[in-house]
Amino acid sequence: MAQSLVLETASGPHAATDPITMEVIQNALVALADEMAFTVARTARSFVLKEALDYSTALFDAGGALVAQGTCLPLHLGAMPVAVEAVMREFGNDVHPGDIFATNDPYDGSTHLPDVVLVKPVFLGERLIGWSTVLAHQTDIGGRVAGGNASDSTELYQEGLRIPPTRLYDRGEASHTLFRIIERNVRVPSLVLGDIRSQVAACSIGERGLIELAKRYGIERFEAYCQALMDYAERFARAEIGKLAKGVYHFTDYLDGDGIVPGKITLQVAVEVLADRIRVDFAGTSPQVKGAINSVYAFTRSATLASVRSILPLDLPNNAGYFRAVEVTVPEGTILNPRSPAPVAARGLTGFRIADTVMGALAQIRPDLVPACGSNSPDAGVSIGGYHKDGTPFVYLEFLLASWGGGPNRDGADALTGMIINYSNTPAELLETEQPLVVERYAFVPDSGGAGRWRGGLAMDRHLRFTADEAIFQVRSDRRDIPPYGLAGGAPGASSDVTIRRADGTEERHPAKFLTSVRKGDRLRIRLAGGGGYGKVAEREPARVLEDVLDGKVSLAAADRDYGVIIRGTPPTVDAAATAARRARTAQG
Repeated sequence: MAQSLVLETASGPHAATDPITMEVIQNALVALADEMAFTVARTARSFVLKEALDYSTALFDAGGALVAQGTCLPLHLGAMPVAVEAVMREFGNDVHPGDIFATNDPYDGSTHLPDVVLVKPVFLGERLIGWSTVLAHQTDIGGRVAGGNASDSTELYQEGLRIPPTRLYDRGEASHTLFRIIERNVRVPSLVLGDIRSQVAACSIGERGLIELAKRYGIERFEAYCQALMDYAERFARAEIGKLAKGVYHFTDYLDGDGIVPGKITLQVAVEVLADRIRVDFAGTSPQVKGAINSVYAFTRSATLASVRSILPLDLPNNAGYFRAVEVTVPEGTILNPRSPAPVAARGLTGFRIADTVMGALAQIRPDLVPACGSNSPDAGVSIGGYHKDGTPFVYLEFLLASWGGGPNRDGADALTGMIINYSNTPAELLETEQPLVVERYAFVPDSGGAGRWRGGLAMDRHLRFTADEAIFQVRSDRRDIPPYGLAGGAPGASSDVTIRRADGTEERHPAKFLTSVRKGDRLRIRLAGGGGYGKVAEREPARVLEDVLDGKVSLAAADRDYGVIIRGTPPTVDAAATAARRARTAQG
C-alpha cells in the first residue's frame, strides 16, 4: 500500500494573536533552535558533527507538530517529526519532566541507524508544552562495517545497533543500561557517547528556552501563537503555490546501481501543481534493492519537502504548516519506501538523488530559479575502519561534496554545499591530526564542469595516503555511469571515479560502491562528479571562456572542443575571427 501524508488544515484565525507578537515569537523559536545547534557544534566530539555539521535541531509543540528547525540540514526538515511521533505513540502519557527518549530505528522514528534522535519532553509545572529534539549522525553504530554506511549490506540487522523508541533518561536519571549497551556496540565509544551527550545538552537548551517563552507569554497565549504560526505558514505556502503554473511535471533520474546487482536504478517523479497545493508522486520508481541504498518513506518525504521548499520564498517559516500544502506519495516496496528489514545504511545517496529528481521536475515550473544538477550533495561517502598497533580503534567517516550545476543566470559555484544539506568537507589539518591519513591532493579538476551558457561547477579530487598497518575501506559513491544532468541545452558534468594506487605501484579502478582492504602506503583517489551546464554552449561569451582558461578551470583544448572558442598567444587572447568561424561550422552540423 502506498504511503502518503496530508495534514489537515488547522483551526481558523486566533483572535488573541497579533502579527507583531507572532513575528517576535517566531524569531525567538528559530533563534532557540539555532542556539541548540551551536551547542552541538561547541560540545560534540567527532568531526562528523563539529566540522561536517551532520545534525539538526528542532522544536515541537505538545501535540508533536514542528514549530521551528535550526539552521542545519534542510534534508532533515520532515525527518525529525517521525521521531517525536514514534515516542508519543510508544509512551503516550507516560512522559515526565527530565525524561529524554532515544531512537535510531529507520522503521520507527529515524531514517538509518547512524542517525540517533533524542527527544526531550518539555514541561511547565505538570503541563507538557512541547518537545526539544536533536538528530545527529554518529561516527559509528556498530554492525559489520565501521561507520555504518556500507552499501553492500543486505539486511538491516547487519548495519548496527537498532534502538527502538527508548527512555535514555528517566526523570533526570541516565539509563546506565542503555548507555552501556551503546558503549559496548560501537567501535569508538568516546566519540559516540560524547556526541550523544552533546545532543543531551542541546535538548536541555531547547527545554530551558521553551519554558522561558511559555512563562513570558503565558501557556495558553504561547500555544495559541505557535498554532497561529503554523496556520500562517500554511496560508503562505498555499498562496505561493497558487502563483505557480498549474500542471503535471515529470522527471526521471538514475542511480548507478546498489553495489550488488549491476544496472541503473530508476527514480521517477510526477509533480502536480494544483490551485493551492502540490502533489508529488513517485510511481514508476524501481523496486527496493538488495543493497543498502533503500530510503525509508520518512526520508523520501523529507528530501521531497526540502526540495519543494527551495522554490518558495525564503521567509516562509519552516514548520508543520508548510507540510500541509505538500502531499508525497510513494508506492510501498520501492527503493523509496522499502519493506522492513530492507537495508538502508547508505540511503543518503538515494536521498540526494531524490532531490535531483524532484528538482528536475521543479526546473520546469521555475526555469528562472532552478539550476542544473551538481555534485554539491555528498555523492561520495567514505569510511575507513581499523586498529592502531596498540589495539585502539579508529574510524574515519566523511561525506565529500564539491560544486553546483550552472544556473539560469550564473556559473555553478565551486566548493559550495548543496541545496538540501549544509555539510562541509573536513579540513585537511584536522583530518591528518585525528586519522592515520595524509592528504596528498585536494583540488578541483579542470574541464569537469558541464559546458553551457553557464558552466557547471568543477569536480573535486582528493588523494589520501593511508599510514596505519591495515583497515577496511568502504566507498558508496555515484554519478559514474549517469553524470549530473544539464538543463536548457547544457551538457552534463564529468563523471566520478575512485581508484586505489597500492604501495607496490599497482593501480586499481573500483566500481562506484565497494569495500576492500587497504594497507600502509596505499593511496586512495576519489574524484567527484562535476556540475551540469545550463543553456546552449554557443551562447557562452568567449570572454567568459577566456577567463576560465586563465583561472585554470578550462584547458585550451576544451575551450576549442567544448565551447568553440579559439584562444592563442601570450598572454592568451580570444581569436575572434577563428572563434566565429569555428562556431559557425558547429552550428551547421
